[in-house]
Amino acid sequence: MLNRIILIGRLTRDPELRYTPQGVAVTQFTLAVDRQFATQGGEREADFIPVVTWRQLAETCANYLRKGRLTAVEGRIQVRNYENNEGKRVYVTEVIADNVRFLESTQNREGGNASSGGSAPEEPSFGGGGGNSGRGNSNNNFSRNTNNNQDPFSGDGKPIDISDDDLPF
Repeated sequence: MLNRIILIGRLTRDPELRYTPQGVAVTQFTLAVDRQFATQGGEREADFIPVVTWRQLAETCANYLRKGRLTAVEGRIQVRNYENNEGKRVYVTEVIADNVRFLESTQNREGGNASSGGSAPEEPSFGGGGGNSGRGNSNNNFSRNTNNNQDPFSGDGKPIDISDDDLPF
C-alpha cells in the first residue's frame, strides 16, 4: 500500500504555529494548487489543501514561510474525524508533510525581479518525520540540506566544459 503526495503551490496565509500540551510544535497552513485545466470562461481554478507539519519542521515552516510563497510539500494524506459542539461528526482530510521545500527566494518575492548572478543565497529545504507517532526510525531526524544540493548552473557565468559524449541525447 502506498500513501504519498507531492504538491506545489502557494500559501494562502502565514502558517499558524501551536504547541500541544506535551510541548510538541505543530504548524498548519493551506496550499493553493492550480488545476491543469481552465473553465469554459478561460479562468483557472485552484484546490486549497490543508497541510500540517510537526516538531522541528513545524517551527521551521512557521519561521520561513509566508503568504504567497511558492512551496513544495511531500507527505501523506490523512483523514480524521471528531464530534463538534453540536454533536455532529466532522471529517477532516489533510496532508501530513514530512518534507517542505521553499521554491523561491525571498528576494524574488520582495524585490520584484532577482538579478541573475548568483547573489541570492541558497534557500533552505527541510524534511523529516511527519506525524506525531513516537516511532524511532531514522526518518524522524530533521536535517537541513546544505551544500549537497547546490544548483550546478548557478555560477559566475563561466562556460561549462562538457563534451558531446557526456550528453544523453
